[in-house]
Amino acid sequence: MPVISVPHDFNEEGLYVDLRSIFGHALFLKCEGFNFAGSIKLKAATEMVETAERDGLLKPDSILVESSSGNLGVALSMIAASKGYRFLCVTDSRCNLSTRMMMEALGSQVHIIAGQEANGGFLGARIEYVRALCASDDRYVWLSQYTNPNNWKAHYRKTGPEIARQFPKLDVLFLGTGTAGTLMGCARYFRDWHRPVRIIAMDSVGSVAFGGTPGRRMIPGLGMSMRPPLLDESYVDEVIRVEEADTIRACHRLARRGFLFGGSTGTVVSGAMDWLARQDNRELTAVAVAPDLGERYLDTIYQTNWLHDLYGEDVLKSDEVPAGPWTASPTPPARWGRRLDLKNGDRNGTQHPQFQDRRTR
Repeated sequence: MPVISVPHDFNEEGLYVDLRSIFGHALFLKCEGFNFAGSIKLKAATEMVETAERDGLLKPDSILVESSSGNLGVALSMIAASKGYRFLCVTDSRCNLSTRMMMEALGSQVHIIAGQEANGGFLGARIEYVRALCASDDRYVWLSQYTNPNNWKAHYRKTGPEIARQFPKLDVLFLGTGTAGTLMGCARYFRDWHRPVRIIAMDSVGSVAFGGTPGRRMIPGLGMSMRPPLLDESYVDEVIRVEEADTIRACHRLARRGFLFGGSTGTVVSGAMDWLARQDNRELTAVAVAPDLGERYLDTIYQTNWLHDLYGEDVLKSDEVPAGPWTASPTPPARWGRRLDLKNGDRNGTQHPQFQDRRTR
């Protein structure tokens, strides 16, 4: 049993769930929520903070500030409390109430952006607020998870090697896309590995991370209202966009078998099952990364009134059977969204001007 003195020294890295009995296809789900921050964001937060300390950007009177939809905010709150920094998280109304309360319990301040942008997102307004803070007081230090290379380097150094050690014959890896830190770190690692691994990126319908038309997104975590600056599509073999209703159904199917996961995990699992259903029963070693657990979503994707208000009363009816294999038709239904084959040039989207300046203090 490990003995630690600071919370970010503990992270369970070797726990996987075999989903074959629940969905009918072999998929090993890497559980990243078993640490004191409760998500995979602990890796990026630790890497970014410790690099900023080594580079002299963080000083005893510094105030960390970051834009986050939730999980990175919790990770930075925990690290700031441990190290004695003040932290301000800039988020928006989609951030789960339990997540906001957790950050405040750890001593952080939370500022909620209310104004929605024309594309239905909040990210640009959050970034503008952070920039204004940094300009007003040089004590503010913005690590910028969206542009900071230590975001993806954390997963190149940790998550990728962890998966490779457990699955030396890995064929395909499913990864969600938000800031693209996890995606790019793992994709770069396996590009350098001794055997080819197919990298499948998961995105939410309504996200413009890989281009396309913006739309409503109510589940925090995956998806972006602008193109992620860290994203390099040359490392990605295919993109699957998942409807939020399918995210919810996957989460509830897992919960009915005793596994309570978060919304990002539901998106990755739903998209992965779509992809695996189209592989002509080929035996593949497939792994998906589950970024967090489900406790922070009890008042949203696991709350009946919230679900019915946003998605209608029938949102769970197609998943009423709690056990048995996932049923997939030979041709995936339209509700799964469009699949993009990036190796054949199926991509668009442009760099948002918000991120042209890569570092702000």
